[in-house]
Amino acid sequence: MNKPANLPQQLDHLLRQAIALQQNGAIVEAEELYREILELKPRHFDALKLLGELALQTGRLQEGVDLLRKALAINAKHAPVHSNLAAALNALQRYDEGLASADRALALQPKFPDALNNRGNAQAGLSRPLDALASFERAIALMPEFVQAWNNRACVLRDLGRCTDALASCDRALALQPDYAEAWSNRGNALSDLNQPQEAERNYRRALELAPGFADAWNNLGLTQIDLNQHTQALSSYAQALAMNPASAEAHWNQSLCLLQMGQFEAGWQKYEWRWERSRIKAGKRGFAQPLWLGDFSIDGKTILLHAEQGLGDTLQFCRYAALVSKLGAKVVLEVPSALMRLMGTLDGVDQLIEAGQALPPFDCHCPLLSLPLAFRTSEASIPAATPYLFAHTDAVRAWRERIESQAHDEANAQAHFRTPARADNRLKVGLVWAGENRAYVAELRKIDARRSVTFERLAPILDVPNVRFFSLQKGTAAQKLAGSGRAGRVIDHSEELHDFADTAALVANLDLVISVDTSTAHLAGALDKPVWILNRFDTCWRWLLERTDTPWYPRTRLFRQPALGDWDSVMLAVRDALAALSASTAAGA
Repeated sequence: MNKPANLPQQLDHLLRQAIALQQNGAIVEAEELYREILELKPRHFDALKLLGELALQTGRLQEGVDLLRKALAINAKHAPVHSNLAAALNALQRYDEGLASADRALALQPKFPDALNNRGNAQAGLSRPLDALASFERAIALMPEFVQAWNNRACVLRDLGRCTDALASCDRALALQPDYAEAWSNRGNALSDLNQPQEAERNYRRALELAPGFADAWNNLGLTQIDLNQHTQALSSYAQALAMNPASAEAHWNQSLCLLQMGQFEAGWQKYEWRWERSRIKAGKRGFAQPLWLGDFSIDGKTILLHAEQGLGDTLQFCRYAALVSKLGAKVVLEVPSALMRLMGTLDGVDQLIEAGQALPPFDCHCPLLSLPLAFRTSEASIPAATPYLFAHTDAVRAWRERIESQAHDEANAQAHFRTPARADNRLKVGLVWAGENRAYVAELRKIDARRSVTFERLAPILDVPNVRFFSLQKGTAAQKLAGSGRAGRVIDHSEELHDFADTAALVANLDLVISVDTSTAHLAGALDKPVWILNRFDTCWRWLLERTDTPWYPRTRLFRQPALGDWDSVMLAVRDALAALSASTAAGA
């Protein structure tokens, strides 16, 4: 193309025209003019920069990144271009690159609120909430009316477990911009963390009034409807979220949990595969060259690797499928965490046991443990529910039995002041677990752990039941709270001697009953065919289904459910009454 002699003036005229069109909302026409400029001068900095910003505006993120990088190749000294590039890279979840671009902007212009905000978002995406908080607060110090920074600050305050402060930060954003839909949704999140689901729902609905196509707000509304025991409505909200954003891994995942809670297993198992697209779980996806097996081809004569995922309780629950896989003619290699190695040696159907992190033998295909229900098209009726499928080691069981009997003998003699021989001890032997693992580093898990756990003092009504010997099966930081409690003398504590699940299994085998919150020890007791009473939160884990006191997964398990979010008092009183009745009947039988 022949370039006109007055090219600079023509380009300047076209650029002013394009900017005016863009400012007036004529995006398509503005884009045509920017492209016309670049045909005439491919290295036109302003046209590349503005076209890149326009691409970002219209959701074409990768195109925007490419255009902004071309502009920076011409002139790398423009801080706003680096900052906009950081925002685009953050939106693409390329947080390392986003952080680098924000830092380049700040090297050029240290007091640049927009770049500080983008750096905070990158740091939050890299799970560095304290650094992110510092970036947002510095941006706000420079520009107190920076509404997006107030809203983003609320998000990282939630990540840090500071829910009340997060609420106040949302309030500040909304005082500056009352129609800010994202801040209304985040305010709902903070209220949900504070166990105020009715208030949370009102905030999500306000967000959706302002932005009906806001997929995250629909998803968040679904989560709070679960807290309100409105599962059908939650499914509808997740469907709305997916109508707005069909690729939303979080909405697919939450939909799967709701379907499984409702016993809709066929759809639930299929949706459950979306877990691997979630940002929190994606990093744990195994990148094997061998194919994933989901029941879709014959494994007769093949070697299959079954590998543990997620929590120890998940492994204890779903390792039962190894026997079914073996019956299909496959050689089964099972990979599990070290804490489960000795116990899993008792599992039927396993040809080779591998500790996680160790070298794997050759195999033909693989399946994560929690995909096995999908592979076997598991319905409630076809759950492989025969127990026990795990077993305590005989020698260890005998050693614990002798020790427990000896302790009982010594207690009886001490109470009788050695005046009479000790009688046989007919008291119930009950194991206790009151807290799950504290995974404070992940906001989502921290909330679940807080809801499913209780303090040791909460068990007081249960500990008052007579003719019961209580044994602590509690591990982790919560176990340390026992020693300082006024009721510690009511509980026999050998937990420091329980180094893995085989140790715990041997002690549990000597008990009459385990009373546990929803944690791995409850699954252990169920797998050993030991009676277990689960203290269950209102927003129950999907595996316990809804509104029932039993479970198809473990025949000798009884569920004591909260009647409302956070209501542990009702649960403790119900368990106390049931335990008192069991203790009395045991004593009468003896």
